Amino acid sequence: MKKSKGSGSSATDFGLLILRVSLGVILFVKHGIEKATHFSSMATHFPDPVHIGAHASFIFALISDAICSLLVVLGLGTRVAAFLIVVNLGVAFYFVHHLAFHSDHGELILAYLGGFLALILTGAGRFSLDCKLWGRS
Repeated sequence: MKKSKGSGSSATDFGLLILRVSLGVILFVKHGIEKATHFSSMATHFPDPVHIGAHASFIFALISDAICSLLVVLGLGTRVAAFLIVVNLGVAFYFVHHLAFHSDHGELILAYLGGFLALILTGAGRFSLDCKLWGRS
């Protein structure tokens, strides 16, 4: 495989592209669209696990699931966007699902956490807007 400047092999860059797009699209379609289209009905009944208010909690989750997931897909501000997603998922897993791996969403949350943590550590890869705009993955 051919090496790219400042990155791993082309296979690694394709792997990061697949990871970014699959995680980001699934999170956006499954959770982001729902929060964006049902804002008023969901915001009033949203959990408030860290006591910042239901609306503030919902807005943070909306930013994470809708905006940050699309930023990850594009590879734009990937590490920051993935970090915000990890914070949101961590709060949900700890405070809402009480670390229950076998709960309705426990293993899915852990799968998301693993993927987004990997993106925080690796960056977006060569096939990203981060690389195109700023020359870094």
